[in-house]
Amino acid sequence: MTTETTHEPTHEAKVRRFYDDSDGGEGAGQAYTELMGDVWHHGARDAEENGKTVAEAALIMERRLMDLAGLEAGQRALDFGSGPGGATVQMALMTGAGFVGLSNTETLNQRARQRATAEGLDGQVAFLTIGDHDYRTLAAWPDQTFDAVTFFESVCHLPDKQAFFHAVFRVLKPGGRLIGLDWLQRSWGEYQTDEQIQTITGPVCELIRLAGLGTLDTYAAMMRTAGFDVTHAVDEFEGQLCWGSTPPEDRERWLTYDGPSGELFQDAKRALDAARGAGVFTVGWWAATRPSV
Repeated sequence: MTTETTHEPTHEAKVRRFYDDSDGGEGAGQAYTELMGDVWHHGARDAEENGKTVAEAALIMERRLMDLAGLEAGQRALDFGSGPGGATVQMALMTGAGFVGLSNTETLNQRARQRATAEGLDGQVAFLTIGDHDYRTLAAWPDQTFDAVTFFESVCHLPDKQAFFHAVFRVLKPGGRLIGLDWLQRSWGEYQTDEQIQTITGPVCELIRLAGLGTLDTYAAMMRTAGFDVTHAVDEFEGQLCWGSTPPEDRERWLTYDGPSGELFQDAKRALDAARGAGVFTVGWWAATRPSV
């Protein structure tokens, strides 16, 4: 008599399946592209408040962060969690720097490569598919390879965020910049303890395959533990509810999405809106430097 052992997929494998558009995947790549285009991150709050579109506000956020990165033509940057490549391509166009976009999902990278080719950036931008756990070491690159490393709403998927920041420190040149934007939790109103907050954020993490939400301060602390000097740590929606990247008039499109795994994305939208409405969800951004000595 033999006993079969069933191995639960790792969290990272669940993330890959979530974004995968091929057979067996949950199709978030297709869903998000249909609903948001090829840029999937929040934009600058003040830009949206002044009447800019979601896409315009996202571009303004990218420019703000690229100014902090200080990237120039001929330098090299790594964009972790590059998704369909829209932000990566725009940052390359802004700065003239070479970019390597990373994802553990080949179907996303296929779309991203098409985007780079359409912009004539084949020689400037590349998109690589890495193993599920390669983010912990970034072992494909030697020490001090890059002038900057960026992430846009991707580290929230990682179970071992600290290992990622240590790996980033290693591959950055002295004086190189770490620039990131990510989903966060925070205390708000009646929700003050982690237990209270996670009654609201838990469904978001489960449905969107997040490895728990950090806070503005825990991210900054992990960066410092890795050796960085943190120069900026900003809650983009400090003092107000974070609605950000989905205008109210677009909500119905999410709630009626009928593509692959449609019910999953409808449920995820409801859970995220509940977290936004409770005030416990926000988006923050950081800039940090690897010391020169």
